[in-house]
Amino acid sequence: MQDPKLQIQMLHDRVMVKIVDGMGERRSSAGIVIPATAEVAKRLIWGEVFGVGQHVRTVKVGDRVLFARDEQYEVEVQGSTYLVMRERELHAVASERPEHGTGLYL
Repeated sequence: MQDPKLQIQMLHDRVMVKIVDGMGERRSSAGIVIPATAEVAKRLIWGEVFGVGQHVRTVKVGDRVLFARDEQYEVEVQGSTYLVMRERELHAVASERPEHGTGLYL
């Protein structure tokens, strides 16, 4: 008998995020390739929100969020890796909702 597919619902103030920008090498604005192993400072990364708990107020599914990779819990669902964190661990959100932004765009 096959297991039924279960829908995941995040609880409380938890957010499930999938990393959208690769953790591999990147390029500087001058075109210089920076290897993935080079670390000058702790680097924040962008991810896409795939699930939110009922007490999350600032982000919604589909938003891109900025967070620190090292402080999160990892979970694998159907071969894809997601990160689970509290909403307060997010540093920024990039969305189409024009509110109190920085004037910078992705």
